[in-house]
Amino acid sequence: MAANSAANPELEFPDVKAQVSADEWSLREDLACLYRLVAHHGWDDFLFTHLSVRIPGPEHHFLLNPFGMLFEEITASSLVKLDPDGNKVLPGPFEINSAGFTIHSAVHMAREDAHCVLHLHTNDGVAVSAQEHGLLPLSQHAMQIGEIAYHDYEGPALDLDERERIVNDLGDKKLMLLRNHGTLAVGNSCGDAFFGMYYLEKACTIQVGALAGGARINQPPQGSPAKTSEQSKFLFTGKYGALAWPALVRKMDRLDPSYRN
Repeated sequence: MAANSAANPELEFPDVKAQVSADEWSLREDLACLYRLVAHHGWDDFLFTHLSVRIPGPEHHFLLNPFGMLFEEITASSLVKLDPDGNKVLPGPFEINSAGFTIHSAVHMAREDAHCVLHLHTNDGVAVSAQEHGLLPLSQHAMQIGEIAYHDYEGPALDLDERERIVNDLGDKKLMLLRNHGTLAVGNSCGDAFFGMYYLEKACTIQVGALAGGARINQPPQGSPAKTSEQSKFLFTGKYGALAWPALVRKMDRLDPSYRN
């Protein structure tokens, strides 16, 4: 059983480590760590929103959170492995969030580079997604991100036919605002996706604060947003996500290593 089951007998899970490959177990630890990091940053939304990782192989299986567990409770063994049709590949006591399956299956099936997908409902992310102008070049963070994708609100993503429109709207971008809904980031790894989401969430928080301040907004000089975006492309090519990820794992190991169970 998972090591935290003694303290939480209602959260007992089989030892999945013995049932999966070493590569899958490593991905499970990374994704569980990512869930804990999202909770640590205050980006979680009670039982809602979702993060996923695709398992290498022709089956296109991917891992998603068990619906009914808080992000701070999620462990490597508790993650649910799904096929592209939403069927559980390994048995477990929890189901998954249907909206999470719609969004994450769409991106994983369409984008070979989307090994990790984050979707959040933070206050500032939702606020900017609800603003008609979307993300503005008001901060260095926003300008470094450059162009992002947008997807219009269609309801709580329960209709599978929305998957095609999500994919079309996302295109080849790594970051997206789901209008009136939240934020989305894709990456080649958990580190890449977290790094992109950090920049997007930071830019949204700065924008909400700047617009709420009541003072006249200073617009950057003409051409500087495009120049900043071009100069900052190196940030989102994978190098910095890979650089930051071991440090983030070390931080979570110091705070609570039970995610590895």
